[in-house]
Amino acid sequence: MPAEAAEHILEEELKGYKELLALLQRERTCLLGLETEAFCSLAKEKDTLVMKLRLLDEERQRIVKRQYGNDMNLQRIAAETGNRRLLDIRSTFLSLVQSIDELNNLNRLLIDRSLDYLKGTTRFLSTSGMGCPGDKGVLYSGEA
Repeated sequence: MPAEAAEHILEEELKGYKELLALLQRERTCLLGLETEAFCSLAKEKDTLVMKLRLLDEERQRIVKRQYGNDMNLQRIAAETGNRRLLDIRSTFLSLVQSIDELNNLNRLLIDRSLDYLKGTTRFLSTSGMGCPGDKGVLYSGEA
């Protein structure tokens, strides 16, 4: 039955979104602790998870479209099928998406501030003559 298949995929998506939220929380910890290696590792993990979530979402959309048509949503399907679990899933999705959005925006702000700090520090070092060798395309050699 397509309704059960869609519900199963929705459950998988919920697990994935919960995992994404946990990943973003770990990302925030890495940003605050300036743990660059862990942050890069999490970025790869996050890309893989997002790709998996996209595939699940596409499959769910195909199933729903095939069974109910283009303009169906979880509320309508729950009303049509009498499956109250779909309303619970919808509510959990809304909450997770809001939490993910807030945490993602906070992490973006932390990254922007870190980049601004690095740019300012680099600019200060360059103007005070303490920039890294090669900043302006010139390499310095110890040979005389």
